[in-house]
Amino acid sequence: MMDGLAIKGFHAGYPKRKIISNLNVPLLPRGKITVLLGPNGCGKSTLLRSIAGLNQAQGELWLNGTELLSQPFARRAEKVVYLPQSLPAGVHLHVLESIIVAQRASGARGSATSEGEVMALLERLGIAHLALSYLDQLSGGQKQLVGLAQSLIRRPELLLLDEPLSALDLNYQFHVMDLVRRETSKRNIVTVVVVHDINIALRHGQHVLMLQNGGLIADGLPEEVITPESLAKVYGVRGRIERCSQGTPQVLIDGLVSEPVS
Repeated sequence: MMDGLAIKGFHAGYPKRKIISNLNVPLLPRGKITVLLGPNGCGKSTLLRSIAGLNQAQGELWLNGTELLSQPFARRAEKVVYLPQSLPAGVHLHVLESIIVAQRASGARGSATSEGEVMALLERLGIAHLALSYLDQLSGGQKQLVGLAQSLIRRPELLLLDEPLSALDLNYQFHVMDLVRRETSKRNIVTVVVVHDINIALRHGQHVLMLQNGGLIADGLPEEVITPESLAKVYGVRGRIERCSQGTPQVLIDGLVSEPVS
């Protein structure tokens, strides 16, 4: 049985416009974070939405040996959880209530969620103090963290996070990526995260997909995929990968490929 997510001959987009064309990815591993990189408009969000069943798609999606595209949406939603960039307007529910409702409404596997389990998850996310706050009174960053809690409580086999750091400050960006990495390993699930910050991919990612114009440019370990050559080809920048004093690789941008080198 294939242990992870395999994508074969995958086409996705909209009725009058295809975004993803004949995408093939051998295997996205369980227990590790796969970071999805690429310039604006390359198809990152479309790919996540299509895997979740929210966009039209053709081809094959194999999750732990089960083909997803042939399954009804409700059945797929039992295994796949998608957290969008922009969350819907907050309803007048307490944070605690909203997470319990999300688990029960989703038909998530396993036993019913207790209040203690929800509070433990909120504690790990650093937002336990918001448990009795109303969703419609939270900041954008706080709503993103609650959305992540609602996603994790559903116990997915495949977790799709579309720019989950966009409204978070530096402290919470690090905290959330560290938490997602630990939860992914602990639950042995497939997690795919869209980010724009390549240094976050280098620090927190364990596998990277790089897209351009709806096609796959590179697939593999972060330091194998994120290279001066791929940065020039995909982003049009002259960049270097260097290690900081603690040994962590980071990208330094020197200019645009169209500019003369000084």
